[in-house]
Amino acid sequence: MSDIRERLALALDVGGADEAEALARRLAPWFGIAKVGMELYAEAGPDVIDRLHGLGVAVFADLKFYDIPNTVERAARVVGRRGVEFLNFPAAGGTAMLAAGVEGLAEGARAGGHTPPKALAVTVLTSEADASAFDARLDHAAAAGCDGVVCSAHEIATVKERSPRLGTMVPGIRLAGGGRHDQARVATPGDAIERGADWLVVGRAVTAAADREAAAEAVTRDVADALARRSGTR
Repeated sequence: MSDIRERLALALDVGGADEAEALARRLAPWFGIAKVGMELYAEAGPDVIDRLHGLGVAVFADLKFYDIPNTVERAARVVGRRGVEFLNFPAAGGTAMLAAGVEGLAEGARAGGHTPPKALAVTVLTSEADASAFDARLDHAAAAGCDGVVCSAHEIATVKERSPRLGTMVPGIRLAGGGRHDQARVATPGDAIERGADWLVVGRAVTAAADREAAAEAVTRDVADALARRSGTR
């Protein structure tokens, strides 16, 4: 199951570092990546990245740096020195901004002696029903040298067709029969994996469940079944 664990990012959309660390530790048997979003980063600061790394999980810094290229490059360099494994930037910022983020992130990681991280371009938020901007934003990501994109499961096929070297980080994951909450373009874990997702971001489907461990196990089983179907072993 280690391969599955490395594909699953737990969205730690909680207020403080202690709560985030406790939740990440509790669910670490199923999730090998911890997603630090804007809420947690604003409350806990960059030290939360080190605390999560101390648990042996990778960190996806979901900070969506969006500014002029110089500012994005400098901010990405700082986060890169922290050793994050993933950092994202809105593709709406254009090719030059994304390229600056890619460069800054890589430089920061080198300066900190870390393994090269993955720069991800956020295409269209899964809370938006209109994904008409997707193709243009995908082109920005590819031209800027990003390593992957954040997209819904519904756009994975387009990524694989137009820019197959890009990985796909897929949010909007819901268990079958679960609530959609504020998400417009959702998919089950198995559906997203069958479509070719590389990593899944899972939040409320697990963190808001009455039995979080049972929900995490259900996600893992669904992914395992989908991977077996992808490989033709089932």
